[in-house]
Amino acid sequence: MNHLLKLPRLATRAFNTTAKQMKNRVPEHQKLFQEDNGLPVHIKGGTADVVLYRITMTITLAGTGYSLFWLLCACQPQNK
Repeated sequence: MNHLLKLPRLATRAFNTTAKQMKNRVPEHQKLFQEDNGLPVHIKGGTADVVLYRITMTITLAGTGYSLFWLLCACQPQNK
């Protein structure tokens, strides 16, 4: 039962220590994303953003094509 009474104190202590150790990197990201370099905002983060964008677009286009294929198959008359 003593362990349950100590749990809230331990939880707040854990969250307070991590918050103090974290550095605020928002100004760095603001400079990066507000820079006028001709890139769209969804790929300004670098190579990882470009790869994620291309994977997302590939999955979206493949899913759309797959859905249209099955819609075409569903609207064809069935031979009995």
